Parts: sequence; structure tokens; C-alpha cells
Amino acid sequence: MRCDVFCRVIDNYGDAGVCWRLARQLVAEHGIAVTLWIDRLATLARFAPSLDPALAQQSDSGVIVRDLDDRAPSDPADVIIEGFGCGLPPRYVDAMAARTPAPLWINLEYLSAEPWVDTVHAIASPHPRLALPRYFWFPGFTPNAGGLLREAGLFEARDAYQSAMARRAAGDPLRIVLFTYPNRALPALFDAWSESDDAIACAVPEGVAAAALDQWLRGDVPHAGQSVTRGHLTLDVMPFTTQDAFDRLLWRSDVNFVRGEDSFVRAQWAVRPFVWQPYPQEARAHRLKLDAFLARYADALPPPTSAAAETFWRAFNDEDGVAAVDAWPAFRDALAPLAAHGRGWAAHLATLPELGSSLVRFARDRL
Repeated sequence: MRCDVFCRVIDNYGDAGVCWRLARQLVAEHGIAVTLWIDRLATLARFAPSLDPALAQQSDSGVIVRDLDDRAPSDPADVIIEGFGCGLPPRYVDAMAARTPAPLWINLEYLSAEPWVDTVHAIASPHPRLALPRYFWFPGFTPNAGGLLREAGLFEARDAYQSAMARRAAGDPLRIVLFTYPNRALPALFDAWSESDDAIACAVPEGVAAAALDQWLRGDVPHAGQSVTRGHLTLDVMPFTTQDAFDRLLWRSDVNFVRGEDSFVRAQWAVRPFVWQPYPQEARAHRLKLDAFLARYADALPPPTSAAAETFWRAFNDEDGVAAVDAWPAFRDALAPLAAHGRGWAAHLATLPELGSSLVRFARDRL
């Protein structure tokens, strides 16, 4: 089976991150010949550093990576995965329609915990002018959705890594990973963390929270690989790294602030307490996604822990510095029960469909 994955980077790194994880998994676990067509190789190369952004075609992790410049070949693969409705080159679509038998066209949609996802997952939509159905694949958190990406052996690798770490001793800093979108709550949180009773070590990937760091440090922002300490808070600016290394960073942290989709899922597999910032949308539509996920995630939590988590998540996503600072102490006190809940939550998710394997079964049933 041959598979073409198409990706256009709208902004940030999530589109490329999800498509890259999926492409690597299809090759490694299912023996599928995968070509990833992507329009911004430089973005992908930030976390796949063996790739050369100047090369129009190359290979990494068994995946052929090609520059998407709307001149895709006229030889479509057996399965076409259109990442997040990015659009396919017209010439390529015409070649798909001319092929007999027609290839399987799947549109990989964005992840959501909203209930309507179950009603539209894997539904075909006709093309307006060609005899080409397109199936919409919705990742999700129920048996009726398209699942979450989870590589074989991920839990075993995570548990071995976490077991090998020394237990956090009294006096060790609270380790935080901060991978967020721009957020006006951050300078006030930095103040609160610097004045807290706990020592806090906060890892910030390069280029993330730049405006907040600039405001809080009055322009004296450290470069990648450098750190700065103010009060009880040490900020470490980390250079971009591979996805596997980013996973390990989440595994060894005490609290993970994550965003979007890819890091959101990886934080759940990390079984550490986390805070999610969905991609901000007009008319606060992202709050619907946040509330839908919290309704599932916090359902089994004791009421005080649930209230602490929900209050802080919502305050952080409302970008109200005062509200987030006020909600932080209760969230900090809830970290132990949230860590215990995280392991059970991940185990529950692992009983649901796995996205890559489900996609492959779906394709083979129709080819």
C-alpha cells in the first residue's frame, strides 16, 4: 500500500507535528510506503533536524518527504490523507479521478471532545464535480471516534523512563514545561511563581511566550540554551528538539502547559498534571472545545480536585492574569491527585481506538 500525506502549515507547528507523527507510524508499524508532501519544510525541520529545508525531496525515518508546491505528480497513491482540509493540488485530484480503481481519500480532521464528532466520523462526502468520495476522519475520545495517535511500546518506554528517574526530593524545584500560545496571564503567573514558597524550574521552548517573557524580563530574554533566575523562578529557554525528546521532557516534568493538538495528546500520554490551551478562535469558539474536554477528563475527579483544575484551566484560557494567579494555589495543591488521575485517564484512552491502526484497517477494508 502506498500513501500520500498532504500538509500545509497554517501557523505554528501542530499541522506538521501531527502529520509527521502519523507518517512515521504508518511506515514503522504498518509497512506502508509513505510520502509526506509539505509546503514548509523549514517548519518540519525544526523538530526533524536531519531534514534539509533546501532539498525538494529526501527521506527520514523511512518517510519520503517532498516539497508541496502544487506540482504533485500525476500518479496518486492508494490512500491519500489530506491533513486538516489543507487542499490538494488540482492536477493531483484530476489524476485521482482518472485512476481505476479510485484511491481512498481521507480528510484528517482536528481533534475535539465535542459530542457531535461521533455522529460525523468516517462519513463520506461527495466531490462537487468528480466521482470521488472523501471520508472525514475525526480523532476523539470515544469508541465511535477516530482515536488518538499512540505508537506501539509508548507506555512501556514512558514507564521505564519515569522509573529510572530519581524521586523528587524535598527541596527539588517544581518542574514546569510551558508550551503555550501568546497569553496575557503569563507575566502575572511569572510574578506569582517567583514569589512562591516553592523553587520552580520552568522550561520554555525557544520562541514560545516571547512577548510575555520580554515584558516580564524587560527585554533581557535569554537565548536558547540559557536560563535566568528571578526570586524562586528559573526560566530555561530550550532549543527546539525532536518529537521523541519533547515526549521525554513531558515525562519528567511535574506540570505541563501544552497547546493545540499534538502536545495536548502527548501530555495525556505523559500521565503528568497538565493545562491545555486550545488554539484561540473567534467568538471564543475554543472555549467549547475546552469545556467539552473538561467534561470528560474531570468527570471522575473528586469535586475539590475537579474544581481546582477546571477553575485554573478556564482562568488561564481567559487570559486574565489576576484570575489565573488567584486560581494557581488550589491547582498547585491538587497536583498529587491529578497525577494519580492522569495515569488512569491514559489507561482508559488506551482502551479506545488508536488513530494510525484504525486508519489502516479502514483503508484495507475499502481497497
